[in-house]
Amino acid sequence: MRRRLINSTLAVVLVVIAVFGVSLVIVETRTISSSAQETVDSETFRLISVVESRLLGAERITPQVLAEQVDPSRYARVEIPGRAPIEVGERPTDGNTIRSTETGEQGEKVTVEQSRSVVTREVGRTLLIIGAVALLAIVSAVLLAVRQANRLTSPLIDLAETAERLGSGDPRPRHKRYGVTELDRVADVLDSSAERIARMLTAERRLAADASHQLRTPLTALSMRIEEISVTDDPDTVKEEANIALTQVERLTDVVQRLLTNARDPRTGSAVVFDLDEVVKQQIEEWRPAYRSAGRAVVCSGKQGLEAVGTPGAVAQVLAALIENSLMHGGGTVALRTRVTGNQVVIEVTDEGPGVPVDLGARIFERSISGRNSTGIGLAVARDLAEADGGRLELLQQQPPVFALFLSRVAPSRKESVRPVR
Repeated sequence: MRRRLINSTLAVVLVVIAVFGVSLVIVETRTISSSAQETVDSETFRLISVVESRLLGAERITPQVLAEQVDPSRYARVEIPGRAPIEVGERPTDGNTIRSTETGEQGEKVTVEQSRSVVTREVGRTLLIIGAVALLAIVSAVLLAVRQANRLTSPLIDLAETAERLGSGDPRPRHKRYGVTELDRVADVLDSSAERIARMLTAERRLAADASHQLRTPLTALSMRIEEISVTDDPDTVKEEANIALTQVERLTDVVQRLLTNARDPRTGSAVVFDLDEVVKQQIEEWRPAYRSAGRAVVCSGKQGLEAVGTPGAVAQVLAALIENSLMHGGGTVALRTRVTGNQVVIEVTDEGPGVPVDLGARIFERSISGRNSTGIGLAVARDLAEADGGRLELLQQQPPVFALFLSRVAPSRKESVRPVR
């Protein structure tokens, strides 16, 4: 492309020089020839005037007197009736001359000749000047074409590299502009595409990380139930464990659906009015075996009969993340407390462990932030799930740790009562 731009620019310049150069040469040649003829005519007229004035004054007309009136490069011949011709200068011998003749009132005749080689030399000098100017124009045009070609091709090469980098999976926008409207527009489109690709890749990576974290607990619980079924021969136990396993499968399906929904649009919620007791009870039963294996306990207390607005599956995932967090990083008994504040239902999760480090504080909900060796994803996902349904997840106290899930509350019902600790 660079060579084509240079060649096209050079071709345009050569055509312009050829058209205007030839026209200029023709005009200059005619101008020089006309100027030379006018000069010879003027000299002839002046010489005839001198001859007439001397004839009227009866003065002598000699070659010396005439030589003072004639240019040394020209030839002059004066013919006076009854006298011998008077010649001044050397007569051109090439036969190609510029001639002018004037005749006076007394019959005298003056002829001035000049060799056309003088005109030819003048035309040659003019052609040399025009050629030098044309050569300078060609050199300037080549330099300008190279500069313009570099200005256009370098951004195109740069944009091609950017597009190739996007195709190879590097979506960083370059935010580089080139001062050319069309190229800057292409750069804007590539940067916008890079930002969209970066968001898509981030969403995919987040979905993979969230899925890995959120599916781990239901799959583990499901595996435990299946193991219980495989080692027992009691039909009642098999039936009970199978029912629990089916519940785990339903929860697993809900987790997957929720993850896919959040991946498409985190703001999309399916909030409904649900019984908070059922969700809390289900989480207590699910986590009690794991806590029993660790020599710890998980209990619940607070107000019963509360109805909240949200997605039961999402609320269950949030509580599961908090309970798992207490199992991994906390200590002692884990307590779930339900209470009411204003028009909101609050579920608090606390334990008797060392709590959240002072240097973390509210940053505990940021992704990849963890007080110990863990993924740092669980609490971040839990907060996203809570906010998707219009609720919020907060750290009310660092030591001992108290996490609180706030949900919208429906109108109070008669069945609300205080839940004993169990």
